Formats: sequence, C-alpha cells, structure tokens
Amino acid sequence: MNKKITIIIPCLNEEQYISECLNSIIITDYPNEFLEVIVVDGISIDNTRKIIQKYIDRFHFIKLIDNIKKTPPTAMNLGIKIAKGDYICRLDAHAKYPSNYLSILLKYSEQLNAQNVGAVCITDVKNKNFKSNSIKKVLSHKLGVGNSDFRIGVSEIKDVDTVPFGFYKKEVFSKYGLYDERLIRNQDIELNRRIKNNGGKIYLIPEVKCTYFARENFINLAKNNFNNGKWNILTAYYTQTLRSLSLRHFIPLLYVLSLIIPMLLSMLVYNKMIFISIFLFLLHFLVICFVSYKINDKSTSILNLIKSFYTLHFSYGLGSLKGIVDVIFKIIKKEKN
Repeated sequence: MNKKITIIIPCLNEEQYISECLNSIIITDYPNEFLEVIVVDGISIDNTRKIIQKYIDRFHFIKLIDNIKKTPPTAMNLGIKIAKGDYICRLDAHAKYPSNYLSILLKYSEQLNAQNVGAVCITDVKNKNFKSNSIKKVLSHKLGVGNSDFRIGVSEIKDVDTVPFGFYKKEVFSKYGLYDERLIRNQDIELNRRIKNNGGKIYLIPEVKCTYFARENFINLAKNNFNNGKWNILTAYYTQTLRSLSLRHFIPLLYVLSLIIPMLLSMLVYNKMIFISIFLFLLHFLVICFVSYKINDKSTSILNLIKSFYTLHFSYGLGSLKGIVDVIFKIIKKEKN
C-alpha cells in the first residue's frame, strides 16, 4: 500500500527557480493520488504566485497557502499543521529533484526505521560562466564547506546529524516538536539535533541526489553567508546550547578573530602582535591559492576561485561577529527590562 507524502515548499520571491522545482516534482515516479504539494509563500512580490497558480490550475495535488511572517520555519509549521501525509518532505524552491527522489527516500525511511532521511545535495548554477562556476566549485569543496557530508558526498548510507530537505515521518513533529520559529536560519539543523538528542535516527542516502542552485555572484554569495554566519550565533543564543551546531560553523569566525584581535593588541599593548595577523593572513592566502590552482579547470578561473573562497570565508566570519554584537545588545536590553 502506498503511503501518502506531503511535500512542503517554503518560498519567497522565487520566480527564477519555482518552475524548475515544481517541474521536477510533477515528473516524480510516485503516484500522484498519494501526493500532496503545499507551497507556502511569504506573500511574494514578484511573479512567483502567478507561476504557482498556473501549476495549481493543472495539477490537483498542488496548493498554495500564505505565510505572512515570511520565514521558513513558520512556513514549515503552517504546512505541517494541515498536511494529510504519512510523511513530510521539506523541499527548497531553489532546487530540483530527480524523478525517483520520493520513492527512494520512502524506501530507506522504512527499511532503516528512520525519523528522517535525506539525499546528497549537488551544488549547481543556472547561468554558467567563470564566476558562477567558480562559486559552485568552492561550495562543493571541503575548504569551502568543511566536512558537510551532504555537500561533499558519501559513498554509503551514513548516520548523520542533519540532512538537507528532510524526509520525515509525520509522527516526528508530534514526538519531537515543530520547527523553532525564532530561527530564521538553521531551523533544520536545530530540529534534526533535537531528534538525534532524543534517540531518533537520521541517515544520508547516497543513492539519490538533488540539485541546489547556488548564488551566482559575489554580492549575493556574501549576503547569504553573512546571514548564515550571523544565525549560527543567534541559534546558539536562542536555543541556549551549542549542540545544534558543529565546529565547522565557527571556523570562519575564529579566522576573522585571529586577524582582528592581534591587530587590536598591536595598537593597544605590543606593536609586534600585528605579525601574527600578517602571518595568518598570508598562510590563509597561500592555502587558498594552492587549492584554487588544484581545482581549476576550463570552466573556472583561478582568480574567481580565490575571490569565491575569500567572499565565502570573510562574509561568513563577519556575519558571526555581527551575531555576537547582536547577542550582546539583546542581553543588555533584556537586563534593562
């Protein structure tokens, strides 16, 4: 007997990507009569809603609901509360999925008796050029994303702390709770950590892969990763624990601090402390240059690879620094009240 699957897609102003996402769902090999697709839109001001409506007019299993709070965790919770499926699959509008995506994840969810399973995530770009291809390559390399298994890939099924675009048993949300709506970022990581901490099982399945479309210029890459870095700190503050995050989430912050602190000390205490910053900056530069040289090919350029690494590392680290400042002000404000 087929199990009913509810797909929930949070989105906001995704006119460039929503069609490819929905097209990849429509061609699924999973029977449509056991499928429910809920697009939860944050009141998009571009053509996203018009595009979605065209799909709703053609496919009875697709529906659109509004998310006035506009955040992903709120979108997920709205969808979960009205979902009719035995399983909840959280998909991203910025991605596309193979036709066997649902059937394979369902198979392994049942075989492994898992609370959540997910696929390896292949990073790609829609508009290919030296710059965008370089960003894509950096976001798939260990120097760019650390030991993130779902980004760099695995060769066999692996017990992990989190997966992208999770495929959950619906009972998970009554047993472990809904998404934490305070978290604009990291809400999936926090939920999955909550599941693991309470004895649940989460597996990464290499047999199936999805494709995530990355930002294609340095400004958008910087904005996205600045917010990622900031929300690492805010996630720790709101949840009052570091257990939701891994060491890799804080490496860019440690690097930025390793440059800033010696420079400040050189001005205030001992001027030769500046050489620590210089040494670490040069060491980082040499590592980036070496890796960029090694991974460069005809689709990229060494200069764009170097720029991509620097944009990623510094925006992420500075975002975490901004997060620390935000937390300090929140604590001060709280104490005053």
